[in-house]
Amino acid sequence: MTRFPAPFTHGAARVWTLPTGPLQENAVLVAGPQNEGFLIDPGDDAGRLQALVEASGVTVRAILLTHAHFDHIGAVQPLREALGVPVCLHAADLPLYRLGAASAARWNLPFTQPADPDQEIAPGQTFQAGDLTLSTRFLPGHAPGHVVFVGPGFVVAGDALFQGGIGRTDLPGGHGPQLLQGIREQLLTLSDDTAVYPGHGPRTTVGAERRTNPFLQ
Repeated sequence: MTRFPAPFTHGAARVWTLPTGPLQENAVLVAGPQNEGFLIDPGDDAGRLQALVEASGVTVRAILLTHAHFDHIGAVQPLREALGVPVCLHAADLPLYRLGAASAARWNLPFTQPADPDQEIAPGQTFQAGDLTLSTRFLPGHAPGHVVFVGPGFVVAGDALFQGGIGRTDLPGGHGPQLLQGIREQLLTLSDDTAVYPGHGPRTTVGAERRTNPFLQ
């Protein structure tokens, strides 16, 4: 049986992260005390992610996507089928989503193009799984429809904010000033001890990035 690292805890909520695929994109599983939750950005390695869900005992209610770059959606189709759950994405990222296979091909990477999402994500929307609530904040700039998901004591930040860095803005639909404004308005307004789970690399906190991130000084 595959062993996975213990989850991080935030009050009664738990967060697992699993780097997936050649770009080491962080898929995130979150759950509340009733063991219901969400799978966020399943980028690759569908079998390992399904094993993580099974090992955790979490009942996944939906697949949520921060944005639709191919390295964040490569395991969407097999997992939506295996888990029997809807896929949710902001409508502004649907064109990127539909280009997933073409984008991966430019890197000569295998990719399963997922069928279209089931639900559109709206800014400010909340997602409920048992007693876990995630709220959505719209944060474009890395991608036109990029969102982040805020839970109790943590935020799943996708490719908006990293430890010591920010998301690329030189990709189609990127916009540097918009990303920086969004980080200041949507992330730096969270408390300093809020844990940040980025789409790549180690977790950090809002306070650490406020103090030390060179892009935010």
